[in-house]
Amino acid sequence: MSDLRSAIIEFTNVTYIYPDVKVPVFEGLNLSIPRGSFTLVVGPSGSGKSTLLRCLNGLVPHFTGGTVRGRIRAAGRDPVSLGPQGMSDCVGFVFQDPEAQFVVDGVEGELAFAMENMGLPEIVMRRRVEEVLDQLSIAPLRGRRISTLSGGERQRVAIGAALTLQPEILVLDEPTSQLDPQAAEEVLTHLQKLNQDLGLTIVLAEHRLERVLQYADQVLYLPGDGGPPLYGAPREVMARAELAPPLVVLGKTLGWEPLPLTIKEGREFVRGVEKSVGLQATEGSPPPSIRSGSPVIELQGVWFAYDGQEALRGIDLTICAGEIVALMGRNGSGKTTLLKNLVGLLRPQEGRVKLFGEGIRHRETQDIARQVGYVPQDPNALLFADTVREEVIFTRRSHGLPLGAPLDVLRRLDLESLADSYPRDLSTGERQRVALAAIIAAEPQVLLLDEPTRGMDYLQKRALAGFLREQQKRGRTTVLSTHDVELVAQVGDRIVLLGDGEVVVDGSTREVMTDSLVFAPQINKLLRDPRFLTVADVIELGLSSVETAGVRSL
Repeated sequence: MSDLRSAIIEFTNVTYIYPDVKVPVFEGLNLSIPRGSFTLVVGPSGSGKSTLLRCLNGLVPHFTGGTVRGRIRAAGRDPVSLGPQGMSDCVGFVFQDPEAQFVVDGVEGELAFAMENMGLPEIVMRRRVEEVLDQLSIAPLRGRRISTLSGGERQRVAIGAALTLQPEILVLDEPTSQLDPQAAEEVLTHLQKLNQDLGLTIVLAEHRLERVLQYADQVLYLPGDGGPPLYGAPREVMARAELAPPLVVLGKTLGWEPLPLTIKEGREFVRGVEKSVGLQATEGSPPPSIRSGSPVIELQGVWFAYDGQEALRGIDLTICAGEIVALMGRNGSGKTTLLKNLVGLLRPQEGRVKLFGEGIRHRETQDIARQVGYVPQDPNALLFADTVREEVIFTRRSHGLPLGAPLDVLRRLDLESLADSYPRDLSTGERQRVALAAIIAAEPQVLLLDEPTRGMDYLQKRALAGFLREQQKRGRTTVLSTHDVELVAQVGDRIVLLGDGEVVVDGSTREVMTDSLVFAPQINKLLRDPRFLTVADVIELGLSSVETAGVRSL
């Protein structure tokens, strides 16, 4: 019988280099992950998180190529020699986009597919499908088509499909990146249950640490700058890591010890200073939206349906010049559909869309795109050139604009060093920024961004927020569909909350977030005051100057 405390994953002096690249992704990596643990892998975009995960099931190097030196063991096997097929029954892998791994459209069929390929007896397959349906609370979905499921439901089905082979290790690459806060919490809660109740070893990479840090037994931080990785207990690693969620950043800034990792822990520090700084909701309304410019976008009674299934139901909405408006809501609430109606990729069955006072029903999408730049969720839909630089040059040429200096827009999005890179070889966050650069190069007056922070670390999100504010000063209007409440807290002037294709709430960011238990950022959850959405708000309004010596410790 194996020792339950023994390491189930071991990297011994591992170095990996991608083909035609001189610098290793990681060099001399030594790592030991205990059996039955929950390990969180974090680090800057492009630091090697996804590469490390793919080493565990043999995708690296069998699908990526390149050179692996050193020794890797996962559940006692060598993924470098066995490859994904030889590792599939002991390492389950869930990709960032669940649709990338679905093979059939029926939930039950998808859950059984991998077992059928393994030639398991029908009675075994039926039993395991039933077990997974119960473990993940997706039994009501068994007869559904995957194409009809919400984002959270699809993610759980993808996890279920990986679990039917009963792996010892479950590996997940940013499983909450496309999920609304409630769906993300449901997925993470089920992962925690699998870890605690079944002893399943979980290795998960994630950028939105505010969602997942509380579940981890240990954290592996890859700095991405050639420095040594950090590995240990979450509190110890977060105290030293450059990237950290807002609560941890606030704790570091104010010298809170021990460093709080959860809102509950943070409130123990706040109680002692609430009265001295007035950290209770103030009377009167928070600052209003900046809706003072002329209308740029107007939707009047807009309805849209996919094959008879309504996605937008009588939307009335006005967005004015210079606003940064966030579309928020559950997966499937109509956010992406609304953006596509604004740029002419979809046309409403009823109602009217007006751009700068003129209807767009009879305008060609290419013509609309001269005024409206749209960046979809999947950046690959926009990227086809051989280099990042050429993506920008192509956009300028196709819009009849002078080439100018293509590096200018790349510099503003911190992409200058990647100008000669092949776009599809970049990380998800880097590709997202390249797609944005390609659209910005056309100098549109309106920006439509669909989940723009997928794959972006905290520093890149902060840079994106600054970039959008810069565009606002230039007179551009931005509408972003996002589940990233921390980005909206930094940059949003106004939130339009959608539900079942209808506008449920339309108000200032501070007002909507403070009134919400779901769509509130960490700092606002901690302080419940419309003045405080971000760490910068807290510092600016003076909490850092409060004497904290008398604050009760954890």
